[in-house]
Amino acid sequence: MAEKQYQPQQIEKEVQAHWETQQTFKATEQADKEKFYCLSMFPYPSGRLHMGHVRNYTIGDVISRYQRMLGKNVLQPMGWDAFGLPAENAAINNNTAPANWTYSNIDYMKNQLKTLGFGYDWDREVATCKKEYYRWEQWFFTRLYEKGLVYKKNATVNWDPVDHTVLANEQVIDGRGWRSGALVEQKEIPQWFIKITDYAEELVTDLEQLEEWPEQVRAMQKNWIGRSEGVEITFDLEQIVAGQKDFDVYTTRPDTLLGVTYVAVAAQHPIALEAAKSNSELAEFVEECKNTKVAEAELATMEKKGCATGYYAIHPLTGDKVPVWVANFVLMGYGSGAVMSVPGHDQRDWEFATKYGLEIKQVVESEDPAVEVDLTQAAYTEKGILVNSGEYDGLSFFAAFDAIAEKLTSMGKGQKKVNYRLRDWGVSRQRYWGTPIPMLNLENGESVPVPSEQLPVELPEDVQMNGVISPIKADPEWAKTEFNGQAALRETDTFDTFMESSWYYARYCSAQNNQAMLDPEQANYWLPVDQYVGGIEHAILHLLYSRFFHKLLRDEGLVKSDEPYKRLLCQGMVLADSFYREDKSGKQTWYSPSDVESEKDEKGRILKSVLVADGQEVIHGGMTKMSKSKNNGIDPQKVIDIYGADTIRVFTMFAAPPEQTLEWIDSGVEGAHRFVKRLWTLVQEHIEAGEVAPLNKSALSGSQKSLRRVIHKTIEKVSDDIGRRQTFNTAIAATMELLNHLQKAPTKDAQDLAVLREGINTIVLLLTPIAPHICHVMWKDLGHNNEVETAPWPVAEADAMVEDEKLIIVQVNGKVRAKITVAADATKEHVEALGLSENNVQQHTDGKTIRKVIYVPGRLLNIVAN
Repeated sequence: MAEKQYQPQQIEKEVQAHWETQQTFKATEQADKEKFYCLSMFPYPSGRLHMGHVRNYTIGDVISRYQRMLGKNVLQPMGWDAFGLPAENAAINNNTAPANWTYSNIDYMKNQLKTLGFGYDWDREVATCKKEYYRWEQWFFTRLYEKGLVYKKNATVNWDPVDHTVLANEQVIDGRGWRSGALVEQKEIPQWFIKITDYAEELVTDLEQLEEWPEQVRAMQKNWIGRSEGVEITFDLEQIVAGQKDFDVYTTRPDTLLGVTYVAVAAQHPIALEAAKSNSELAEFVEECKNTKVAEAELATMEKKGCATGYYAIHPLTGDKVPVWVANFVLMGYGSGAVMSVPGHDQRDWEFATKYGLEIKQVVESEDPAVEVDLTQAAYTEKGILVNSGEYDGLSFFAAFDAIAEKLTSMGKGQKKVNYRLRDWGVSRQRYWGTPIPMLNLENGESVPVPSEQLPVELPEDVQMNGVISPIKADPEWAKTEFNGQAALRETDTFDTFMESSWYYARYCSAQNNQAMLDPEQANYWLPVDQYVGGIEHAILHLLYSRFFHKLLRDEGLVKSDEPYKRLLCQGMVLADSFYREDKSGKQTWYSPSDVESEKDEKGRILKSVLVADGQEVIHGGMTKMSKSKNNGIDPQKVIDIYGADTIRVFTMFAAPPEQTLEWIDSGVEGAHRFVKRLWTLVQEHIEAGEVAPLNKSALSGSQKSLRRVIHKTIEKVSDDIGRRQTFNTAIAATMELLNHLQKAPTKDAQDLAVLREGINTIVLLLTPIAPHICHVMWKDLGHNNEVETAPWPVAEADAMVEDEKLIIVQVNGKVRAKITVAADATKEHVEALGLSENNVQQHTDGKTIRKVIYVPGRLLNIVAN
């Protein structure tokens, strides 16, 4: 018969239809089988997959398929992080409702995922915007409220006046909203909070359990939670201010207490607000601070500004009066909104004191007498020995910490305290497209949870968007309801979308359960997730919130484990060439790489690029992250249409280690395609050669043993690369090397063909997780009756990897003079004798005295002669 042509589009469509018909990836709980739950972070349904999605999901799919071939019961689900502001903005731009836009995007993206051959159990699909999902989130929130873990309070927030929403500090860039670019305002509004701080200690200590997480991610979480041990100190006020006779500060450096020369409070602190009533300059400053940059990363670098209140505090140890200032670097949302200022030993306090002419005292000196402290140049921030501190002079940091803490405690002016940088989770959002918060506001001002029998509080989907106000806020009728016969109003705020993404991994375990949030039996079978895959950009907030949520689920009795994700892999970004032109005003116009032709040097570096449309030159902007702003995204569908899904999967896994950035290079994609086609051709030619006799391992020639050794060493390497190291690029490189050996293998007799068949079966199995469509077809073509998706993963045979012979490099005075082949168990004496008998070795040792012979077993013989 004629050799079959490789037609990826036809093959892939047929194989995908087969998987769907056979429900190949459907997962059910099987108590007698080891489970493996592999999860990739679900996408926001933006309309089209990008290469970042493709890379993330290919990694997850490779791991899932590998674990399935190891014989495990594998769950790999997929869903949609469907709520959020982008859907509202897109709906406004497209004159539709967010629901319509979202559902149509889900349909399109789901089809794209299927064309890439990802082995998902689609029966477990969730979309967070559907009431079947969010009703349980609402139910759980009411349970947390009843437990005292939810509360409502007025909070100062970053308010985006264009997008009409609250922004996290990290979403404020140079004082402007990260999405709209509008100047952010400070606004005080009622907000719902969940007490994540009640779990702060556990969230820190349990990081030790996460041994299979990247150290960088664990460190980022630890820093974000910000556990510190310090002292809470009470400063009396010289006079009662705004009903306060004193206020508290927290410090990790009580050893510097004798160096306090002023205290600073936030602009929204009651002392500041009271002082502003009679001080117009201070009132203006307080107003200015409402719109100050508050992203914590910017606090250290921004200009320090302040204003005196005219009030004084009393130093708790000395009784001295210290002035109270308002400072823009003190935030009301952190701690008590007040700090003790030690300009001699804190650089921020030093800059402020220097600017406003406040006293700077030295109370710490270096333990090294050679180090001179010059407070005229900068603060001395190292820990050391106390000076100018009365009875505490000469104490080291730890001794001073304890002594001053004990003194303050005995005076009733302070106590040791563990503090956290972490703040309670504000979950209210003022936009429409989100889960309605299931709370009722009564006429008496009280808030109560919606009774469980009235859940879900449904979000209306057939709405008109005006881009200014949420439709459920604009419609007074939507909020009207009753509670115990009294008139009540539904909460019109919706949840922060981090709420939905904090527990979706658990809902997959019971996705079709309409009677409960989770079925504990199902959840405890699958959880925790064995492998989680996603971007490093989610290292803090999403991962922290989902860890917190898991502990809440545990304490509700829904799960038994402490942590949601056992192993974490953070994949790198995908980069592509970018091209632009710049007009006289400096405006840049970016062009798609597919619209540009480039001239390259022999190393592939771009020398010149022109826009195909007009033949005029464009500027190469370098390799940058694929993005809409740079117009350098590559549409996965176009690549699939040309090369097929298997090629794009092979390239994304081969081009770089998974945690590093991947550079999208067309020639690399073409190379991956050539590799896939070479494998196809080898298999078809081998099949055309006819029947293959069984392998007789006891009658192998030297070359046959050598090829089997390569086959089984490749099994050993690829198994380790995929399973333990997760270096998929080196796994593919090993299969490429094996393919080279197989293509050159002799086919003279039945044993040759039998060894070759073993190698071909092996390479098909090894590549099945990575290029599943072509491997599915080749496995069938090779005559196997079982499905390759559940075929056992090959096992490296120790006997096959034993080397009968070793190639020994022979050097004279460090230079290679010969290569000899010896038996694997050859003695040192035998190897030396063979090496010294080589003609080229003798030529370089004649007339010389052999001083030393060094033998590295199985590798090297070095002869030292002079």
